[in-house]
Amino acid sequence: MEIKPQAVVIPKETDQLEQGKYGPVFPRTPACYGFTIIADVKPGRAEAIREHGHTLAKALERDPYLLAPLKLHYLRWVLFDDDTRFMYQGIFDTDFDKYTEDAVALFSKSGVSTTFENLEGFPEDWRTNPEAFVRFVREHHCPSFIEYGEYPYVTADEIKKALRIKNALSEMLDQMQ
Repeated sequence: MEIKPQAVVIPKETDQLEQGKYGPVFPRTPACYGFTIIADVKPGRAEAIREHGHTLAKALERDPYLLAPLKLHYLRWVLFDDDTRFMYQGIFDTDFDKYTEDAVALFSKSGVSTTFENLEGFPEDWRTNPEAFVRFVREHHCPSFIEYGEYPYVTADEIKKALRIKNALSEMLDQMQ
């Protein structure tokens, strides 16, 4: 099986895209699905954002599968412009609508908050108002115009399965020696 890297250009205009529950559904790309949010940090809240990183890391130590429902590849949180601006990038296997609903449900159920609460304009009622959450994300989303995948269209579950098989084969070969 040959895995050929691929890139896909994402259209600037979203009118022709399929409409989901919360607006246009961006196409799955070789990097799967994802979004990038750039927003202003509420004055004096940069340290709270950094502290949230520690809180989330501790929650993941207690339950490494806490974020599993989101079908993630990776997430990235960045403070920049002297801690006045914030960027969040996520790449995941589900479309935006499902990711959003799963994220709201997961954070509401787990009791772990979202660092987005430290951003200008983020709705205080996000736990009970997914539409407001989506509106914030859509208003702050900076769509990519091209996405590349070294191993295109491969899901996180497929990657984990391949690694389990690799480890099992390595263990079997070690036992044969």
